[in-house]
Amino acid sequence: MAVHELTPPAAETAGHALLEIRGLEVAYGASAPALRGISLSLPAGKAVALLGANGSGKTTTIRAASGLLPLHQGRITAGEVRLDGQSVNGERAHKIVARGVAQVPEGRMIFGQLTVDENLRIGATGRRGGGEEETLEQIVELFPVLRERFKDRAGYLSGGEQQMLAIGRALMASPRLMLIDEVSLGLAPLITQSIFERLGSIRQDFGTAMLVVEQNARLALEFCDHAYVLENGRVVLEGPAAQLRADPQVQELYLGGAPGESERSFSKAKRYGRRARWLT
Repeated sequence: MAVHELTPPAAETAGHALLEIRGLEVAYGASAPALRGISLSLPAGKAVALLGANGSGKTTTIRAASGLLPLHQGRITAGEVRLDGQSVNGERAHKIVARGVAQVPEGRMIFGQLTVDENLRIGATGRRGGGEEETLEQIVELFPVLRERFKDRAGYLSGGEQQMLAIGRALMASPRLMLIDEVSLGLAPLITQSIFERLGSIRQDFGTAMLVVEQNARLALEFCDHAYVLENGRVVLEGPAAQLRADPQVQELYLGGAPGESERSFSKAKRYGRRARWLT
């Protein structure tokens, strides 16, 4: 399988995507563009990974999809973000949440002075149709430690417990799509593996689609159905996760080396990409 022969992103599931990004360009102030015409597609119920080194545009893509760009002085200068075929460019974050999109932000961003219970219930703000108590019970069944710490201040939880809380808070919105930013950040490998297993249960039990930003390329490709690799704000590589995971070139560039070498692998991909003609 030659990586450069994979289906172009914009054509993958045209007309059938829950989330679709078309030719998106984003700038912060007068600085160079953070995104340079990226396109991707995420069907309902599927999981798609965004991979790449720091500064490649992964978090900016998440912000654009969630309506949070203005909070970071960012703006869309070209292209569009579409949910269910409708553009949400310029739509405020709370309206995008009401459309069924919830975010698990990088760094968890839990409210440390509030209890676990209070943090979870904040996630239901703006939820439509009721059912909060049923969802709350499902969350504490999925993450039993949250039931044990229910009345404790969230700031006293461990990093892994706080990540579980951040995921649970997002689930309280009853989302169709979760935007998950660096779930493994600062966590031990066993805790990370456990959290990804819970995310798999969420996909199965809730039917929730997921856009996953993740530095751990191996784990992301094992979990997701499809993946896009970003480099300097552009998609340089994309395809079904199983194909990418099995390809010898991808293994060498993205999955090889000792733990902690993912940054170097992603950087090397750009140089190798020119020779392999992966860049478009």
